Amino acid sequence: MTPEVPGQFSGFSPPPRHGRLRRLYVRIAWLVVAVLLTVFAIHEGSPHLARVTLGWAAYVCGASAVFGIMYMLAAAALTRRFLAGACAEPSSFPGVTIVKPLHGNEQALLENLSGFCKQNYPGPVQYLFGVHDKTDPALDVVGRLRELHPQAEISIVVDSRLYGPNRKMSNILNMLPHAQHDILVFADSDVGVGPDYLRGIVGELQKPGVGLVTCLYRGLPDAGFWPRLSAKASNYHFLPSVVVGMALRLARPCFGQTIALRRATLEKIGGFSQFTHHLAEDHAIGEAVRQLGEKVVVPPIIVTHACVESSASQLISHELRWSRTIRTIDPAGHLGSALTHPLAFALFAIALSGAAVWTLPLTLAALSTRLALKLQLDHALGQASSDLWLLPIWDLVCFAIFVSSFFSTRVLWRGFQFKVGRDGLLYPLGEK
Repeated sequence: MTPEVPGQFSGFSPPPRHGRLRRLYVRIAWLVVAVLLTVFAIHEGSPHLARVTLGWAAYVCGASAVFGIMYMLAAAALTRRFLAGACAEPSSFPGVTIVKPLHGNEQALLENLSGFCKQNYPGPVQYLFGVHDKTDPALDVVGRLRELHPQAEISIVVDSRLYGPNRKMSNILNMLPHAQHDILVFADSDVGVGPDYLRGIVGELQKPGVGLVTCLYRGLPDAGFWPRLSAKASNYHFLPSVVVGMALRLARPCFGQTIALRRATLEKIGGFSQFTHHLAEDHAIGEAVRQLGEKVVVPPIIVTHACVESSASQLISHELRWSRTIRTIDPAGHLGSALTHPLAFALFAIALSGAAVWTLPLTLAALSTRLALKLQLDHALGQASSDLWLLPIWDLVCFAIFVSSFFSTRVLWRGFQFKVGRDGLLYPLGEK
């Protein structure tokens, strides 16, 4: 393994975004003009102009709700097809190093780590765990993991060095010199996997032209009300939107829940040091691999992501960080994702039209298709359908978070405040 030099930069840069930003600002400008016209009409005592403006706004919201309803139907069908797919079977079983940066003792950490030690994979596997602090309680969990799986080849790296504001990437950089195998699988600490996970990942990575394999994920909540809400955001907003985006060739995903690549590919992109200032380092890694002319594939493997937010403030902070991350990566696409909120637009149509007759069936259709998508996903993922009453409430909360994402570039990550620049990089603002 060639050690990486902190601060080394290979010349990778994200694709140009000036055109997308220009289109985004034009759309926002038109929205502002419409609002200002309405306010001016009301202020100047022109009720007719106000009614016309509000009427057009109601029709625009109604049309947006219709598009959202169509999206829900398409998402249900496309997600069902995606999850019914199969992974490639490996032609051989080379050695794999699973790299797990850890931080703190999460509620399901031992269970999640144990899942990686129960793989139906006959090749050699090294489990490489890293922390910044020797007093990190995650080390106690790794100790128990060793007792439960004495056959597992477990290595631990304790190294406090930081190379940028992205502490996870610094943790990974500290671990990489200790990786023994040429296939590297990076997975966040809160990820849970099934027994055929590694087999499927290696099979996909062995396909011609594939440089990186990543995985979609669903939320697995800890006990409590707020984690259940957080899981709904992952399961019924994020997951189907990515599947639809991939089907329409609009999404270029790469998720930190799983990033698998060969050591040679990592070296060709210049290593991971260049990503220590990125908020969405996973997306940047995927783009770097694509710039090599290699494929980034998403097989039908769904891993779990622990939803641990124990309060409303933690949940909102997490969702805002995610939403602002997407806005930074793909501003035009983020704006277009407004159409995945048909219930909010249907309610706006009711309010702006004075509860016109056509808005009531539209709202019922928005609710019905949203429910149908949830039931379809629950069936495809093999999970129980519960908390149906929470779905419309959370839909409206998600829409409010979406709107809020446009009004600030600040994010809170592991207790630290950052500003996200237009370049997608993190700029520390001091501790919380």
